[in-house]
Amino acid sequence: MSDAELVIRLQPRAKRNAILEERDGVLRVSVAAAPVDGLANAALCKLLAKRAGIARGRVSVVRGERSREKVVRFAELSSDELRSALGLGRPPGPRADAPA
Repeated sequence: MSDAELVIRLQPRAKRNAILEERDGVLRVSVAAAPVDGLANAALCKLLAKRAGIARGRVSVVRGERSREKVVRFAELSSDELRSALGLGRPPGPRADAPA
């Protein structure tokens, strides 16, 4: 099984930790932690792991550690399983039932 990855737009110093919405293939997430010493990244990984129902160690930021836009990897979890666990719909892209 391959690892799933998500593009995340992180908003640190928010009122609360929350998964906000998905727009144009980017999942918007807010965390209360400040972007200092990796605290916001740690809060992001903890929130996503909890919502996905997996261990915190299986979630990691693979790109964008010092940026608002990040790529987060979920080890040993398929993309479909991840999207289902996070309550996300189908991945963005052309729909199978859309007219050509």
